[in-house]
Amino acid sequence: MTIERIEVGQRMSRIVKHNGTIYLCGQVAADASADIAEQTRTTLEKVEKLLEQAGSDKEHILSVTVYVRDMKDFAAMNEVWDAWVPEGFAPARACVEARMARPELLVEMTVVAAEK
Repeated sequence: MTIERIEVGQRMSRIVKHNGTIYLCGQVAADASADIAEQTRTTLEKVEKLLEQAGSDKEHILSVTVYVRDMKDFAAMNEVWDAWVPEGFAPARACVEARMARPELLVEMTVVAAEK
């Protein structure tokens, strides 16, 4: 049972693979000064690229935890999310309000997916 770690840093690996399952570390927006919709869009773009790098795609996502700084942004985040998730492939998901590592961040996502 090999564990593969990709883009390993001191605190975390961006991707960890084990037994056909892919774990992504928390992903945040490319531009933290953007609104919730743009932060959600760029976070999902990063998720997609990491999944591709790990040998998966958004149709193989098993579970996502979404952290939003303020639940007032829930509807706007979901609008972007709903357009991004392929019909019939919605993963298990939780969404919680959380204090972020940096106050300008409005959304963060952790993802678990299966290999293709």
